[in-house]
Amino acid sequence: MELGKIPNDSLEIKNKNNSYYFIQGVKDCIPTIFGYISLGLACGILSKSCGLTVWEAMGMSAFIYGGSSQFIASSMILSSSPIPSIIFTIFFVNFRHLFMSASVAPYFKENSVLKNFFIGMLLTDETFVVASAEGLRNKKINNLWITGLNITAYINWILATGIGVLIGGFIPDYKALGLDFALTAMFIGLLISSVKGNVKIRKALIIIIVSSIVLIVSAIYVSTSIGVIISAIAGALIGVVVKE
Repeated sequence: MELGKIPNDSLEIKNKNNSYYFIQGVKDCIPTIFGYISLGLACGILSKSCGLTVWEAMGMSAFIYGGSSQFIASSMILSSSPIPSIIFTIFFVNFRHLFMSASVAPYFKENSVLKNFFIGMLLTDETFVVASAEGLRNKKINNLWITGLNITAYINWILATGIGVLIGGFIPDYKALGLDFALTAMFIGLLISSVKGNVKIRKALIIIIVSSIVLIVSAIYVSTSIGVIISAIAGALIGVVVKE
């Protein structure tokens, strides 16, 4: 065997492995695609009602990249709310991403700040659930795998929003088709599949019950957006304190 041949073979194997992880990440995103399409279409239809063009709606999807945030932004734009109020509201709605990013951060300790910024920037509720399941299953998360997962969801969301604007004139009421509940239904399915076999039923039930009660009480006496943050903290604390 020639000595110069070894590095080439090693490089070829490395490239194949890199391609495998990226493609696998794309494949693992497929179960979430239909939910993204449904809500993306609904978001595009709502954006159309606000007077946004296709490119403006797609630009908002690329920049904000958040279903709930974009629905809120579109609704507030429609009601002529001031820009600072829109920004402030979106900030609180997206505050939960701080906890999601912190949850998966231990898998990327060796990454540079720039790499982790890119991963965290594209993390959504759905990709977080898929990534958490991957971490529980394999005890690690590959950088290229999560990149494939995140980019697939990102592109799909932007395109779905654009298509939603185009067909917005033909579907005046997206709620009548149940499109506003599509992502919630998909997220529930992903959550159930991710905890199945990984979390004890008793512990899972306690976390769900406590988080739900805290969310309901907070939503009544404070606000829904802040209630989501408080219930997330409560659920995380219960998960640490309660034994299997």
